[in-house]
Amino acid sequence: MCISKSRTQYCIIDFEAFLNYDPHSVSLNINFWFPQNDFPVKIIGSCKGFILLFRRPDIVYIWNPSTGFKKQIPLPPLDDSESVTSLSDHFDHYDKLYGFVYDQASDDYLVVILSHVMTEPDGILVSKLKFFSIRDNRWEEIEGTNFAYFGDQEGLLFNGAIHWLAFRPDLERYVILAFDLMDRKLFEIPLPDYFHHESIMPYGLWVFGEFLGLWAKHYDSTVETWVMKEYKLNSSWTKTFVLPRNSNPNLYLYFSPIFSTDNGDIIGTMRGTGLVKLNDKGQQLQHCSFSNSLSDIVVYTKSLLSLPGGQ
Repeated sequence: MCISKSRTQYCIIDFEAFLNYDPHSVSLNINFWFPQNDFPVKIIGSCKGFILLFRRPDIVYIWNPSTGFKKQIPLPPLDDSESVTSLSDHFDHYDKLYGFVYDQASDDYLVVILSHVMTEPDGILVSKLKFFSIRDNRWEEIEGTNFAYFGDQEGLLFNGAIHWLAFRPDLERYVILAFDLMDRKLFEIPLPDYFHHESIMPYGLWVFGEFLGLWAKHYDSTVETWVMKEYKLNSSWTKTFVLPRNSNPNLYLYFSPIFSTDNGDIIGTMRGTGLVKLNDKGQQLQHCSFSNSLSDIVVYTKSLLSLPGGQ
């Protein structure tokens, strides 16, 4: 399933019903109470039936749409090197990477934020990662890096690690940055040697079949996809296909892939206003519209689970 949120409403879309051409795949609107102010609510991520929601300046909730349960997350502590004063500085700027994941080894949910600070007195930008443990109800910080990472993406959980596409200004190139949940350490995975990405065009990570995947749009409206056949082995990157521009240029202008089906079809969003199914030749097989306005959208697994510790 996936959950979509426009400025004023939420709705749930049943993927299986959508794939089976069920016209009732979009559910009725669901409600969530949020402290009122003038800022919209943003979906930060989803994990095992829980949604992470954020509203500026400093309101963050974990929410289970199936049970109605919600829990507010406290503000991260600051140290002397940081100038942020609210959660909006963590979640709402271009230069932050974030994630919401379940750590199976510790039976815990983690809210992860990677930001950067300027060191004193040399004025060098470095990145630091903090995570909030739902089980321990506290923020922790891991050892920082010697350089900065920039990005604005929700992390992708794959093979026990959170992955982001991030820009390293010291190298002037993009890398895949990952946070290992077991070791609590950051590591990098290089992009394919022949992968080319125009910096202002959309791009992202996804899981294609059983592999870590990469996709990017180009100025000619094509969508290029790669998979890593052997995890962490750079030479195993393989270009799977290039979705060609078809008779509907708006399709590829606004299309972003989410996942692939067992038979190789690709499910994606149309700028958060609907779902689209394509075959591997880029032909549109199906479309389902659920909003007339731009919406946040996230994959969601319906669950009646509670948070660790009986919360």
